[in-house]
This record gives sequence, structure tokens and C-alpha cells, in this order.
Amino acid sequence: MRKYLYAGIPIFSAVIAFVSCKNSQAGGGYAPPPPANLPVITVTDRPFSTYREYTASLEGSNDIEIRPQVSGYVEKIFVDEGAFVKKGQPLFKINDQPYQEALNNANAALAVAKANQASAEIDMNKLEPLVENNVISPIQLKTAKAAYDATTAYVSQANATVANAKINIGYSLIKAPVDGYIGRVHIKIGSLVGVSNLDPLTNISEVKDVRAYFSISETAFIRFRDEYPGKTMEEKIRNLPPVNLILSDNSVYPLKGRVEVVAGQFTTGSGAIPFRATFPNPNGVLRSGNTGRVRISISLPPAPVIPQESTYELQDKVFVFVLGDSNKVINTAVQIGGRSGNYYLVEKGLKAGEKIVYSGVDKLNDGAQIDPVPMSLDSLMKVRPMQ
Repeated sequence: MRKYLYAGIPIFSAVIAFVSCKNSQAGGGYAPPPPANLPVITVTDRPFSTYREYTASLEGSNDIEIRPQVSGYVEKIFVDEGAFVKKGQPLFKINDQPYQEALNNANAALAVAKANQASAEIDMNKLEPLVENNVISPIQLKTAKAAYDATTAYVSQANATVANAKINIGYSLIKAPVDGYIGRVHIKIGSLVGVSNLDPLTNISEVKDVRAYFSISETAFIRFRDEYPGKTMEEKIRNLPPVNLILSDNSVYPLKGRVEVVAGQFTTGSGAIPFRATFPNPNGVLRSGNTGRVRISISLPPAPVIPQESTYELQDKVFVFVLGDSNKVINTAVQIGGRSGNYYLVEKGLKAGEKIVYSGVDKLNDGAQIDPVPMSLDSLMKVRPMQ
């Protein structure tokens, strides 16, 4: 019995080896997957229009503090916060009784001065014929004339006092110096106000035109000088195209503005130079205190242009996959010089004629092999042109 058992072991082992070999041939090994079919575009140089954006704060063309020029208790408030007022419209009324009494006193003093002047003139006129007939000494006439001149001076002084009292009464009614919108009112009826108040009564913003103030860094300022024609900064400012204002909700303000002023020096500490752009505001949509972004368009010379889909970002750098030998992709960093819609202008890292993967870059690794599918950038731009 043992003889037959041992004799069967080699046969059993051969069967197991045969079955294992069959299983390996049937699918036990793993063949590498085929290369991915990915669209590839050829990089070309193209003229490029883009824009630069700068954070801006808005102010009215006139933001005026309304302050009292006389002291007293506020008797009336004619306007409410946020109201639109016209130039000359009453805003506040300060109790003017003390100034009315001052005017009455000034008028009384003026009447006394005029009476004294008239009396001095009578005395002087009486002495003139007596001097001519040598009845009295000329010195007496000179004394009378001096007295008359003194009373005349008192009359002028009294007139000035009356005028000053009338001015103070006028100051008791505070009026709007310009058309504009009322800001926050810092007082109430009965408040004691005066020229020494730290806070203004309110502010008026004249917003027929609105100014957007923004700053440009030193590096951006140097680039700005090189990107626009003109020998002087004034010429460059005049040659700037109209600019857009992007509001805080990312909508574009419908009316374009113009850059008008650039400061003469950089701000100490920040290393930036202030600019100002003015936008028309006929409907009062913009108000002082709004924020936004000033967008300045620019036309750049031809350079490589690529779709945004062809890029990805890693650690604040932008990369593309360039098609290399044997259809293997090379992870390549590029420097972006501008953006227009869904397209980037490349300053460094690519040159015309190179081929890059258009889409699917999130699935690729450096050195991966692909099956490239040629794609025309022109056809893509027809469907989705640059903005």
C-alpha cells in the first residue's frame, strides 16, 4: 500500500504546477494600463489685452465738515441723516437772541456816534466864519475839526460793530455750502455748540462726481511707467484709457472714469504711491465710504497665451505639463504676466511652438506618458474668446 502512495506524489505535484501555470497565464499577472488620451495644444504668441486691479476707497468730490461759527443752543434741525440737500438749504438753527441783542446795542451805539458826529460838525461850522473874520484864533477851529474827525471814526467803528452783529445772526442759521448728502448728525435739539467743538455738526458729501483713491506699489509703478506711452508721467496719465470701477459685490459700475492725479512721492513706510480716479455719479449710486477696485486695461505685445484650464497652482506657483520626447509630460513652472477672461499671458517658462496638455492636468504626474490628441487653440478661442 505505501508503495502506491509514494508513487502518486510526483504526479500530484505536476498537476498543481500545471494548474498554477494556467492561472498565471489567465490573469494572475498585471499589465500596465494604456496611456491616457489627453488634448494637447500648441503654444503661440498673440497680442494680449488684460487689466490690472487696485483696491480703492471712494470719496465725494467735496466732503465738507459742517461746523458752527457762533456759539449757542441748537434750536432747530431741518434735515435728517442721509437726506439730499441743495446749496443754500437750511440745516441747523442756533438760538440767535444774544446776537439780536448785540445788534440792538450796536445800532444804539451807532446812533450815539452819529449824533456826536452831527454835534461836532455843527460846532466846527460855527467857528469857520469867526476865524475868517479874525474873531477867534485858528487853533480853536483846528480843535473843533479834530473833534469832528474823532466822532467820524466812532461812527465807522459803530458801523463795523453793527455789521459784525448781523454776520453773527447770519451764522446762527447754518446752510448747506454745496449740493450733497447729509452724513451722520452728531447733535440734537438743545445741544450747546460752538467753534471749539471737536466733532462737526454733520458732513455733506458732494457726490455728483466720486473719487476713487488707490495706491500702486513701487514695482507696479515702474511697470506702469513702461506700459503706457508718454515722456512724462502727466502724458502717461493723459494716455490712459478710461478705467472701470468694480464694486464690492464684483459688479462693474456702468460708467467709466479717468485717472487724473498721481501723488508726487511714495508714502513713507508703505512703499506705495497714491493715485486718484474720478467717476461720474449722476444718480447718486456711489457714496463716500464705499470700497471697490479700479480696473485699468492694458494692451501688451505678443507673447505666449494659454488657457487657464491648462494650469494648476502649487505653493503659490503656476505649472503646466509640457509634452516632451516619447509623449512624456514635463511639469513646468510658468510666470503669469496677465489675465484676460479664461486665458493667461505667460512671461516666462514657455515659448511659441511648445505643446502643453490642455485639460486633465489634475490627473497627471511628472514624466507620465500620454496619447496626445491635437487640439487647435484658434478653435477654442472662437467658442470662448478673450475678453
